[in-house]
Amino acid sequence: MRIILGFEFLIIILLTSCQDNPENPYATSDTSFGFHLGEIKFNARIACNDTERQKGLMYVTDLPENDGMLFLFKQAGSQGFWMKNTLIPLDIGYFTSDYILREIHPMYPRTLDSVKSNRDDIQFALEMNQGWFRKNGITPGTELNLEDMARALVARGESPKEWIQ
Repeated sequence: MRIILGFEFLIIILLTSCQDNPENPYATSDTSFGFHLGEIKFNARIACNDTERQKGLMYVTDLPENDGMLFLFKQAGSQGFWMKNTLIPLDIGYFTSDYILREIHPMYPRTLDSVKSNRDDIQFALEMNQGWFRKNGITPGTELNLEDMARALVARGESPKEWIQ
């Protein structure tokens, strides 16, 4: 009995974690979560594994005005994104581990040119429609809401402790 319960517990843990498994129904990058960047509310899908980060917003033909994708990295570092098979113009905001927006860069459809961060301590990146940051008055120094991040991570089956420092 103890072995069966232990095995069931292990299966539950595996199913509810954000693994490199796009087939995992408990860890989908298609689910949007509400966030605040400063006072501005937006919705974002979360990409928290290599498969999700590589796919990003590829093949998306229309992105609602206040929707985007938030990319999470367990370790801060220099980050770079490209737009292979991405059909819409985007802006990318790079954040340090303290949830502060540090950089904003434009990105253009279907290019393999990497849009690299200038800093080497980037842990999160947010892709939004091109012009969204400017239109909403969001500039470097704006903070991403920590509680929103924790709530979204729990919903994805992630332990916030692994991502939030």
